[in-house]
Amino acid sequence: MYEGTRSGLLTRVADPLAAWSRERRHELFRRLMAPAEGERVLDIGCGPPGSGLSAFESELPITGVDSVNRPGYEGDNRSFVRADGRALPFEDSSFPIAHSNSVIEHLAPADRERFAGEVRRVGERYFVQTPNRYFPVEPHVLLPMFQFLPERQRRRLWKLGVSRDEFSDIRLLDAGELRALFPDAVIVRERFGGLTKSLIAAGPADRITRLAAEAPAA
Repeated sequence: MYEGTRSGLLTRVADPLAAWSRERRHELFRRLMAPAEGERVLDIGCGPPGSGLSAFESELPITGVDSVNRPGYEGDNRSFVRADGRALPFEDSSFPIAHSNSVIEHLAPADRERFAGEVRRVGERYFVQTPNRYFPVEPHVLLPMFQFLPERQRRRLWKLGVSRDEFSDIRLLDAGELRALFPDAVIVRERFGGLTKSLIAAGPADRITRLAAEAPAA
């Protein structure tokens, strides 16, 4: 899960937990989006080949979008477009489903409304996940309460975390902020140990609830 991370105890503990969390999140994606066979999905912030949604969906046609080139992403049922998630080069409602995982928190707060608007514009329905600000461990560095420190202190402590990347001023979102960006969504909480680990905006709510109602009984 952790690109550009230092090896060590924290990473060894976190990796299997992260893999388990991704599997559970994909189950949520399947249940909330209920993708039909052949429905096209836009994965915004797709990451390198073999990561993101493409790691779980072998049949759905996925168009990956990232701000950097991702060589090797294209293939069977896969296409790639280099683009900025705040200005997507697609027509309105171009995709039945727009998907984004752990991307929006990397944007400056002033840019998040544009990003959210683009997700809602190009996707007939959408699934947007982000870590919860109030989970006690910051997921990018795996340090407790790191996200609540002033920027100056976070800069100094960054190197104690697992990331090998340069410092990034990541401002995590809470449920209220995510709801304000996606007012027509259902906000779903992913829990770990009884605490909300991450948040998902799934919408529009009327389409999501209708899909759930129409799903066959298990």
